[in-house]
Amino acid sequence: MLQRVFDRVGAYAANDEPLAAAGNKVALVLAANGPFYPLYVIALAGSDGMPWLLMTLLAFPVFLMVPAIARRHPLLGRITLSLAGTLHTVSCTWALGEKSGTELFLIPCVALAGLLFGVGERIWMLLLAAPPFAAYLLLHGNFGEPPYRYGDDAYAALFSMNAISVGMLSIFFGIVFSGLYAAPAKSPPRA
Repeated sequence: MLQRVFDRVGAYAANDEPLAAAGNKVALVLAANGPFYPLYVIALAGSDGMPWLLMTLLAFPVFLMVPAIARRHPLLGRITLSLAGTLHTVSCTWALGEKSGTELFLIPCVALAGLLFGVGERIWMLLLAAPPFAAYLLLHGNFGEPPYRYGDDAYAALFSMNAISVGMLSIFFGIVFSGLYAAPAKSPPRA
């Protein structure tokens, strides 16, 4: 039963274009983690931030749709993933506040823009790396007070959680995208 689920998810993520297939895997992992993020925040900081905390779920359906978009238009799927990550980071930073550390997710947004596009698509790479940089330069320190302000201890816990998550996400990107460059297995020499 569980194998059938994994097979279906794998089939949904599959794409003839290797960069789109890698992006689809990233999108589905982000989608799968999305519903748990509010639970992590509640566990660390309490549920007093509701209903604003539910804004962290807004990107879930977009991440879930990326493989469907990429099936018809691989480039559009990759663009959607990159933009959705940046917009999601900005909306979560507004909802939870800069002290929560969600703004750190702009780093993997830049990395993802660099990984999702090949040599012949450098213009897309640069265009999609620009929004996370612009978001940081224009919005850092300008988000104002979030809809609900957590206590300092809660913000410290959230910052640590988000910093660790950014590191784990970066490692995951390395695992997924390094598979694109694996050397093909060599055939043993014939006697």
